[in-house]
Amino acid sequence: MPQTLAVAVNSELIIKKSRFIGCVQPMRDRASAQKVVAELWAQHPGARHVCWALLAGGQSAAVDDGEPSGTAGRPMLDVLRHQDLEGVLATVVRYFGGVKLGAGGLVRAYTDAVAQALLTATKVPIVRLKTLGCAVPYALEGMVRRELDAASASLINVTHGSEVALHFSLAEDAARVLTPRLNELGQGRLKWLDDADLAPSGLGVD
Repeated sequence: MPQTLAVAVNSELIIKKSRFIGCVQPMRDRASAQKVVAELWAQHPGARHVCWALLAGGQSAAVDDGEPSGTAGRPMLDVLRHQDLEGVLATVVRYFGGVKLGAGGLVRAYTDAVAQALLTATKVPIVRLKTLGCAVPYALEGMVRRELDAASASLINVTHGSEVALHFSLAEDAARVLTPRLNELGQGRLKWLDDADLAPSGLGVD
């Protein structure tokens, strides 16, 4: 199961007089990552490079920021991938110490800066939510509410009309178990509603 990080964690390495300040943190998208990088430049105006890697689905990126191509961003991204992470930004601020490290030395430095930070990071499972809606006769409202509680679902909205319409969200894994159970307990009297407007869709739910 993919994981993300609970909070930001930092590391610092000194390699041949160059200072590498690493950080790993939860991050949703590239725009947010670029904002963090801009803030790092403001905090470290004397730095030579601010390299970064974002692992976030289609938003992923690997930026060498002036280091030789493939020596910083890509190795940092590989560290995140090898640990089955998602929605994580890794940044490394480098203060140049006057001694060139070579391509291999740079790859090791940027890899180690991210790996060191991840050693003390708290990883948390990514829980993907699914939003559902159903309509039932009043006599079944109590049953549905009990099942929702048991599945740790969160009620978003309840509307009382000719029937009771309940709109709720829960983990995708839990939804795969709950939907057939409600179908069985409802004995044909439960109707699944469209997620957007709670209108009857006439279809079951995946």
